[in-house]
Amino acid sequence: MLALAIIMGFILGWANKTFHVDVDPRVEAVTAALPGANCGGCGFVGCGEYAEAVVAGRVGPDKCPVGGDSVAATVAEILGLSLEQSWPYRPVVHCGAGYEERLGRHEYTGEQTCAAANLINGVQACTYGCLGFGDCTRACDFDAIHIVAGLATVDYEKCVGCGACAKVCPRNIISMVPFKNRQMLAIACSNKDMGKEVKAVCKVGCIGCKACQRNDEGLFTVEDNLPRINYENYDPANMDAAAIAVQKCPMKRIISVGKPTTKDMESLADVEVPALIVADFKTTVDNTDWQG
Repeated sequence: MLALAIIMGFILGWANKTFHVDVDPRVEAVTAALPGANCGGCGFVGCGEYAEAVVAGRVGPDKCPVGGDSVAATVAEILGLSLEQSWPYRPVVHCGAGYEERLGRHEYTGEQTCAAANLINGVQACTYGCLGFGDCTRACDFDAIHIVAGLATVDYEKCVGCGACAKVCPRNIISMVPFKNRQMLAIACSNKDMGKEVKAVCKVGCIGCKACQRNDEGLFTVEDNLPRINYENYDPANMDAAAIAVQKCPMKRIISVGKPTTKDMESLADVEVPALIVADFKTTVDNTDWQG
């Protein structure tokens, strides 16, 4: 047994030297500086893989959405890099229709996921709108997106911009937008049909009138009957033309998303909020008329 132990010790020692892989100490330092969320928002499998890519120079030090500016600054300091101006990316849901605004919605009894419902014809008349079965909610590790009245709604106070909700949406109506301000303008519709067809399936859908483009051609472009915002030209300090475009939109589909500003909070200062909100929980049994 003693001889066997000695032999195994020699083998393990040889293997340790032969298969040893030198690790750049900067990789360990960057990994330690990262939050360890392993959310994949940076585009890599986990924080360790992102750290290796940063040290190798394949990606910048500001790609961690969870860590934000402070982590980016720390990583840049470790690697002796200078940070260029960048913006945090946050999700925007390009749909503004809850259950009450959708026309032609039918009961769906299949698997209660957006991915499954998206394969079925006729779940709702609008083939572009949010299905509301919560795939995005389940994908979020930060409890930052919820289904409210059948519509995916982002909680920007909790959102870290990992992008998991955008990746899992089968209709691709959630996009990651550079937030150059606490609140940003967004198009709350994805329907590319003509105005008449849109009105037949949704009470609030964009009708492609191009009023936004006429009032601010630098910011808004209408393609396939649907406005798009050029966020490269988005300047929070110069939004006069955009404000007119928002006002002229007949369907009010250009909305502000993001964290509430101080002005918004002050406007709600006198609103009375109930001390306790109790859910009115019911099941299908509660509304059943029993016979016999």
